Amino acid sequence: MTDAVEAGRSLSLSKAPWLVVIDPQNIFAAPESAWGSPMFPAAFANIRRLAAAAAGRVLVTRWLPTADRSTSWGDYFAAWPFADKPADDRLYDLVPEAQDLSPHPALDRPTFGKWDAIEQFLRRAEEGGSAPVVLAGVSTDCCVISTALAAADAGAHVTIAADACAGSTPDNHDAAVTVMSLYPPQLTITSTDAALRILRG
Repeated sequence: MTDAVEAGRSLSLSKAPWLVVIDPQNIFAAPESAWGSPMFPAAFANIRRLAAAAAGRVLVTRWLPTADRSTSWGDYFAAWPFADKPADDRLYDLVPEAQDLSPHPALDRPTFGKWDAIEQFLRRAEEGGSAPVVLAGVSTDCCVISTALAAADAGAHVTIAADACAGSTPDNHDAAVTVMSLYPPQLTITSTDAALRILRG
């Protein structure tokens, strides 16, 4: 590792980490939703613990159905017509328990991955630098993994609290965690208890 790379890594890791909670919305949490995760209640209990430890350094994202329908997103919404609703539909609201997680407005994107919005926020908040991230949310096998892999490509330091993530099914959750575990040192898989120690410094 070159001195410049090592210096950049040390600078990033010296900054206080942020908790990023991916898409804790009704569409992914409600039992009656076609995309509702059966793992969400248990994962969200851990998310609340992480948010308390992060002391305000929390970001929340939302997926909104605003992608260009002339692209493959048109086919996607044709396959999932229940989700083809206006962006202000209650399906896309944060679950009530998530509305007080962050002092910052939700980062909204029409894409599975949210890293571009997260990175832009962190560069402003950290005065052009970056900070390590603890990642949690839903669903592990879609928006969480899409965000994590983009973060890895960007050279971020990301810890995924696996038991604070909710997959579409337990098997799909495990598969996504396995894939993300193949990306060290950018991505590190850990538990909520270990992530709490990171957030508390």
